[in-house]
Amino acid sequence: QVQLVESGGGLVQAGDSLRLSCAASGRTFSSYAMGWFRQAPGKEREFVATISRSGGTTYYADSVKGRFTISRDDAKNTVCLQMSSLKPADTAVYYCAARPGYSGATYYSAYDYWGQGTQVTVSS
Repeated sequence: QVQLVESGGGLVQAGDSLRLSCAASGRTFSSYAMGWFRQAPGKEREFVATISRSGGTTYYADSVKGRFTISRDDAKNTVCLQMSSLKPADTAVYYCAARPGYSGATYYSAYDYWGQGTQVTVSS
């Protein structure tokens, strides 16, 4: 089992950058593929990015490709989401998630563990 805690959200202006972090408890963090999702008010939770257990494979939603970068540091039990060129459409609660196994996934039902979320608000 793993517990996840996100941090780093906040209020920024369009065009700014922000770095989200997700700290995982437990000694088996390296056994999990990780993902980031987001949910805006009145909308369904949507996939943002995922990274494989090894960190060698990443995949992004088209809406964030080229602007967001997911990374992991197994020594620190963390996964990060570096966000740049932020847009008002990026405003949402961002969640990190973990799934056992090598590969990440783009659908939320594939993930077993979730953090509580961190709010990102981008003003125009």
